[in-house]
Amino acid sequence: MRREADYVIVGAGAAGCVLAARLTEDPTVSVVVLEAGGMDSSPLIGIPGANVVTGVDPKLNWNYQSEPEPELGGRSIYWSQGKVLGGGSSVNGMMYVRGKRRDFDGWGVDGWRWADVLPLFKRSETNERGETDIHGGSGPLQVAKGASTAPVCDLFLQSAESFGYPLTDDLNAEATETFGHVDMSIGKGRRSSASSAFLRPALRRPNLTVVVNAQATRVLIENGRAVGIEYLQGGRREAVRATREVVLAGGAVNSPHLLMVSGIGPADHLRGHGIGVVADLPSVGENLQNHPMYRVLHATTKPVTAYSHLSPRGLLAAGWQYALGRRGVLSRGLFPTSGFLYADEGRPETEVQISIAPALVIRRRPGLIGTLPQEHGFTVLFNHGSPFSRGKVRLKSADPLAHAAIFPNYYSDSRDIGILARGAQKLRDMLRQGPMAGVLGREIQPKGPISSISDIEADIRATTSTHYHPGGTCRLGHDAVSVVDPALRVRGVEGLRVADASVMPVMVNGNTYATALMIGEKAADLIRAA
Repeated sequence: MRREADYVIVGAGAAGCVLAARLTEDPTVSVVVLEAGGMDSSPLIGIPGANVVTGVDPKLNWNYQSEPEPELGGRSIYWSQGKVLGGGSSVNGMMYVRGKRRDFDGWGVDGWRWADVLPLFKRSETNERGETDIHGGSGPLQVAKGASTAPVCDLFLQSAESFGYPLTDDLNAEATETFGHVDMSIGKGRRSSASSAFLRPALRRPNLTVVVNAQATRVLIENGRAVGIEYLQGGRREAVRATREVVLAGGAVNSPHLLMVSGIGPADHLRGHGIGVVADLPSVGENLQNHPMYRVLHATTKPVTAYSHLSPRGLLAAGWQYALGRRGVLSRGLFPTSGFLYADEGRPETEVQISIAPALVIRRRPGLIGTLPQEHGFTVLFNHGSPFSRGKVRLKSADPLAHAAIFPNYYSDSRDIGILARGAQKLRDMLRQGPMAGVLGREIQPKGPISSISDIEADIRATTSTHYHPGGTCRLGHDAVSVVDPALRVRGVEGLRVADASVMPVMVNGNTYATALMIGEKAADLIRAA
């Protein structure tokens, strides 16, 4: 085990894998990556259709639970966050959605506007469309357009078009309020994770060391400078020193948590847990954002869904089909079709992302069998892309192994639930027009008679979960109260950066995987230029 390297990276998630791979392209630069989880060796990780199992597998997850949520009747919400090589990219739904130009321009941070980050998105991907003005053709990540796994997906798109929404071949293009098949991080029937695309090909380099099952417990700081990481592995306390820099890439929960247990954060909060203050940064752990998720579920009157593929017999056949040629339902993502609409006409801040699965996704009990549908139907997921509500991450104790206290504060800003409810009502109206109307069966969710927006809001409060897209807790910015500066350097501590979704000042309007990869690319450029 290498005891010293130029750079020590904490977390082999999306950004961490990219950063490690890019930095070690220079054979004179040495990197150690510490990952709290294990190897991504489970064969299920690489099978796109197995995401319904891997996404909530406790062996691959941090298994976080939020604190009780006041606006959700005191419910605690489960947060799936990947704890394995690749992080969330090894267990997510593989939807490759970058967000909008206005998201990045709206950050107002020099070097992070759309014109600055688009080349980084392109550099990271090989899109099946080939090289274009907005897509890359020679990057490590494989990206393919989603494909319908059942006729209901195409009927859904036809209904959206009949309702006035244009269809697009590329949801990552500039158009707004469009529907289509979403890009997926899938190549040749296999999940393209940050680990498989970036880290694994780099492992043969002698200047890269990856240590798994190694949970970081403290940033080592000497004379105001980060000089290494203390970690636990197999019950033993170890340390690795960084001769140049330490980079935290543990995500929106773990990065602020590690900063705080290391004495970097709100001084009063740290002292309250008996932690000596190294740097008083009140914004550490603040500004937590996440996409709250709401579901609409419908039975269908005709066999237009993936139900037959998802019966025990159908899965057996699908398994053979996949094993023989990486084809069929298991070679595709669960939510291949998506779109965006404004809950309020002409107001981009009310944009809602909608994704459809051609099956009823209802987890009746743990495991695959407990998730298989019992009848023909479909599931539509909603999230408000730019929520106004803000939460926070705090310490429960000074113990670095204790989970952080997560306060999402969903719907603490009442605008959020109204936007989600009005978007859901638009969808319900859309489903009752056009081709979908001919196959629509009973409405399973929202539950009970729905006669008003307030009825939908009540159902949202009762059933909200999360889209697993946390960010914002180590906010990037020019202002002195931001946690990191535009070069991702932690304020008040030399030799320490953060590079993960926690640095996003405001959430992007879409899934966060693509943006996390971009942040890893940007971090590599910033470090190499230093």
